[in-house]
Amino acid sequence: MTDPAQHEDEYTDELIAFLESIWGWGFLSPGGPEEVARIVDAIDLAGKRVLDVGCGSGGISLALARDHGAGEVVGIDVEGPVIAKAAERAAEVGLADRVAFQRVEPGPLPFPDASFDVVFSKDAMIHIPDKETLFADVYRVLKPGGWLAASDWLISHDDDPSPEMKRYLEAEGLSFGMASPERYRRALEAAGFQDVRLVNRNPWYREVAREELAALEGPLYERAAAASSPATVDHNIETWRAMLTVLESGEHCPHHLHAVKPVG
Repeated sequence: MTDPAQHEDEYTDELIAFLESIWGWGFLSPGGPEEVARIVDAIDLAGKRVLDVGCGSGGISLALARDHGAGEVVGIDVEGPVIAKAAERAAEVGLADRVAFQRVEPGPLPFPDASFDVVFSKDAMIHIPDKETLFADVYRVLKPGGWLAASDWLISHDDDPSPEMKRYLEAEGLSFGMASPERYRRALEAAGFQDVRLVNRNPWYREVAREELAALEGPLYERAAAASSPATVDHNIETWRAMLTVLESGEHCPHHLHAVKPVG
């Protein structure tokens, strides 16, 4: 999934608990089941085999099976704590027979060619700097006619980040490898994908992030602090403030991504 290297877990149990206090059970990025539904709206998942790249703590993979009828979902992540949490949740909700979670090492996807009908990813490919290798590998594991359906956090350009963006990235403290919509499109097309479509979700998340910050500074503070710690909440309030600056400028521009592997 990334350049091979020794990986240190970034999503600790405390961070998972904090993010889920904002975004809901099993979700480590915004929008919940409703945003998942918007990403896969044009795709019939019924009975399909789906790979969820960067599955996090499991809520998305479970939603793909429970809400959208996927026949089998394989969720993968390089982070040990999230995989452990996700596996527990699949058992809790009785979906362990259809949804499996696997910790993988950074590097190529550990699956044979043409293994999946759909590759899904939600706000996880930001952690993979080499978009060209990533999408070539996604293309490889898809069956002919298969779909890539994803969202990710993009930057509006491929020049040096602005000082405001650098402040935001420093506040996040995570291994973000952001790239522009143009680079994503080129990488998808170079891999062989057709019908490539990117949709800018900045207007939506800009408003949602304002609401999230207001909640963190107000009624959500105590619950989020109890789930994680006051220090974690205080730090993330500053992170949200820095993020809002680059959302409002448009430099931070989450996108939906859709592409098809041609038949023949």
